Amino acid sequence: MIAFLVRRILQAVGVFLAVGVIAFSMFRFAGDPVNQIVSLDTPYEERVAVRKSLGLDDPLPVQVVRYLGRAVRGDFGISYQFRQPVSSLIGERLPATLELAFCATLFALGFGVVLGVVSALTRGTTLAKTLDAVSLIGISLPTFLTGILLIYIFSERLGWLPSFGRGDVVKIGWWSTGFLTASGLRALVLPSITLGLFQLTLVMRLVRAEMLEVLRTEYIRFARARGLPNRAIYFGHALKNTLIPVITIVGLQLGSIVAFSIITETVFQWPGMGFLFLQAVQNVDIPIMAAYLLLVAAIFVGINLAVDILYSVVDPRLQVATKAT
Repeated sequence: MIAFLVRRILQAVGVFLAVGVIAFSMFRFAGDPVNQIVSLDTPYEERVAVRKSLGLDDPLPVQVVRYLGRAVRGDFGISYQFRQPVSSLIGERLPATLELAFCATLFALGFGVVLGVVSALTRGTTLAKTLDAVSLIGISLPTFLTGILLIYIFSERLGWLPSFGRGDVVKIGWWSTGFLTASGLRALVLPSITLGLFQLTLVMRLVRAEMLEVLRTEYIRFARARGLPNRAIYFGHALKNTLIPVITIVGLQLGSIVAFSIITETVFQWPGMGFLFLQAVQNVDIPIMAAYLLLVAAIFVGINLAVDILYSVVDPRLQVATKAT
């Protein structure tokens, strides 16, 4: 297991370097950040001075190496737009995005697994057909449309939940949380449902398909022949073997939730990293954009490592394969 972890850490370092080089190089073609910093009537000499102060007059390889060297130390540079350290800006927005992603994942995983099992065990009934139809609708609806519909129903028409913002937050050290206030919890409901709905339908359909496949295997028939109760067969044997592909999808989807929360955060004006990234794109703020992609890469690599470890817990056969390699 130690050798496996060392290999994955080395692979993670390679991924970070590749993402950093690609991100910084790609965003160089997004536009000239100097145009966003100075006014249109700024003299040419001042533009040159600003470009030199930002290090933009150096060759691209020099800029990339300098950026990666600072990023290793946690220094992502100064934002062109906000004139503040990027690390502090991301630190302020990170709690909002992670709490939103956590709630959306709990919503998707909790309801998705339960509804998928119910749909598989009631196959052919009206309930199963209804759940299948609802899952197709959930996959088909775009995220921004789901958010707008929820705002219209629960905020505009019924007035039950807020339509934007994060509500009141409590500071615990550098972390700001909305879990400890009533308005913070209410503000989490609609964006969490919007962000997690697609993942819920995906998990539900995956669990249903895998559950039906497992129920047709020989060892399930043998368990029935032994006289085991349905509860032990369904949840002690079938569901456990169903969870292996589900863990993979849920892990990847958690990374996707963090990476692609931009639309949800924009619709609900949620003060998270996605909204910050969108502002950075509009203002060609390269340090923020590159730091955001590096952070997303770190989340994906960390989740993939956690998924591999969970594999060995769920399926002991993988432990033997890991030791053999």
